[in-house]
Amino acid sequence: MQIKPILQTWGRVLGGRVPTLSIEITRECPLRCPGCYAYEDAHLGETNLRSLSDFKGDELVRRVLALVDEQQPLHLSIVGGDPLVRYRELEKLLPQLSQRGIHVQVVTSAFRPIPQSWAYIPQLRISVSVDGLQPEHDVRRKPATYDRILRNIEGHQVAIHCTITSAMVQRPGYLREFLAFWSENPATEKVWMSIFTPQRGANPIECLSIEERRQVIAELLDLRKVFPKLDMSERMLREFLAPPKSPADCIFARTTRTISADLKTRVEPCQFGGDPDCSRCGCIASMGLAAIGNRKVVGPLTAGYVFWASAAIGDAWQRIKGLGPRGDRPGETLPPVQEERDELVKIAS
Repeated sequence: MQIKPILQTWGRVLGGRVPTLSIEITRECPLRCPGCYAYEDAHLGETNLRSLSDFKGDELVRRVLALVDEQQPLHLSIVGGDPLVRYRELEKLLPQLSQRGIHVQVVTSAFRPIPQSWAYIPQLRISVSVDGLQPEHDVRRKPATYDRILRNIEGHQVAIHCTITSAMVQRPGYLREFLAFWSENPATEKVWMSIFTPQRGANPIECLSIEERRQVIAELLDLRKVFPKLDMSERMLREFLAPPKSPADCIFARTTRTISADLKTRVEPCQFGGDPDCSRCGCIASMGLAAIGNRKVVGPLTAGYVFWASAAIGDAWQRIKGLGPRGDRPGETLPPVQEERDELVKIAS
């Protein structure tokens, strides 16, 4: 485990700030994909992404840079809609973010060509969402067909991200075939897989049963030995079998602030918005950070233990300053109990 990113994150959380920022940079997307959480009616509480106003041109570039300078994240995810709707603005924005030393991820369906200049921008990763093999994908994601994606990612090194749905596990060998296809593509740097996450009380056709989830994880544990581009550790995969119980228990939710297309509306309690069913969470980012949280950093001390102690100190510091947790809401102005603070500082030290 690399200790530097942990210490950077730890320092940010100790100060009551979040290390990761995610921006829905546009409300627009040329696709209408079933199961897309951003366009569900409850994504933003009582409304969805499409109902917001958004920005274009130099105003978008200026506002995003101002937001980034205010939040000072270590990592920025640019999502949508589809960010490639605003590719002209990103041509100006991405180099400036790189100059600020920020790690940036652009999440897209690759419905249009990814500019070749992006391949040379330091600390930039392109994540391409693919819904299974070509027959299933081309039905769900018109007009972002497989043939178009294959052309549009040429000359790049991208992360292929697939959300596993119930339909994919009905046919034996589906995941192996998917990994074989994308592992052979020279533009594929790595492959990530999530499991469809529903809202609480919902049971859409995309959901996996408990038994299907177990089968998928067992299969991926074997496939990761065959396909090195499947960038998912054994620890991460096993976390899918016991997701965090709530956003309050999720390191990813606690360390990520998601802002919608008007650049002011918060997406809560996590990137899914609404009321996600954490017992059926399949978010790869959540599982990845949960796995890191369970890793030991010094002796018996785990990274998660350091994080939660740091978070408690950071929240206490925000209360002292008259702010809410992570500095984003009005809160209590009373300082924490001194003995509690002293103990937390001792743990974190």
